[in-house]
Amino acid sequence: MISIRKKADGFHGEKIIVLPQYQLSEMIANPLISGTYITDIGYYQRAASHFRERQQGSDSYIVIFCVGGQGWIKLADQSTISLNEQTIAVIPPELPHAYGADETNPWSIYWFHLKGDQVGALIQSSGLDAGPLQVSLTDSDKIRELFNQCYDLLSSKAYSVSHQIHVSHTMRYLLSFIGLIPRRKQEAKTLAYIEQAILYMQERIENNMTIDELISHIRISKQHLNHLFKHATGFAPIDYYLRLKMQRACQLLDLTDNSIKEISVSLGLSDPYYFSRLFKKIIGSSPSDYRSKLKG
Repeated sequence: MISIRKKADGFHGEKIIVLPQYQLSEMIANPLISGTYITDIGYYQRAASHFRERQQGSDSYIVIFCVGGQGWIKLADQSTISLNEQTIAVIPPELPHAYGADETNPWSIYWFHLKGDQVGALIQSSGLDAGPLQVSLTDSDKIRELFNQCYDLLSSKAYSVSHQIHVSHTMRYLLSFIGLIPRRKQEAKTLAYIEQAILYMQERIENNMTIDELISHIRISKQHLNHLFKHATGFAPIDYYLRLKMQRACQLLDLTDNSIKEISVSLGLSDPYYFSRLFKKIIGSSPSDYRSKLKG
């Protein structure tokens, strides 16, 4: 079963699970788990005098999420990183390091060790390879919820392969969720511009919209909006708007008996021949061929 370690000088409210080697071997052998799996997981509350030093580094990624108090991480040949409330950080494998709680205001931390050939890419996509990330209270609650799901399953049902698979996918989801959190105020502002623009487009999907109308609504320059959109979506704003129209056209072709001309006009495109050419360019088939294919 599972090895649950408790130190004689443990911390109040402490939780810790270390999976035994035979279970880790089972995870490594399962292609649905081997990409991302937890080897150790735990929670320390107000962990006074907490200190760890690994001069040879660890063989896994170590994720530390500080939810209260303060602590620090020191990586080889780097300055000390301070971790405050609602801050999450990652220590890469094979990197000498030390970390510990602040002496006067010791941290409360959720932590886990991750292995697998997909973990590095997931950490990179989450942005945690760029340094610590401070999250909002709402995001913190979500991260804790996902952590507790993993801990509870590993605590009681780690013997079950189906539960191990669920834990692996939950951990992937947790890291991908972190990747959605803006790292800086400027990123949050950029995301707000993009979302505001797309909402404006969606509200005018059955009409027409010019780039001048869009920038007047968003209140940024055309050049800046083009740059933000291409970086975020890969398309210029009007190109993205036309793709939204074609997505809506697909829904109308699937869910109504309206003619292609009627659908074209309902989307603010008075020329059905232009609509058909645009549809084929974006979707890859003509509207009639698309409608003829069975779906669902």
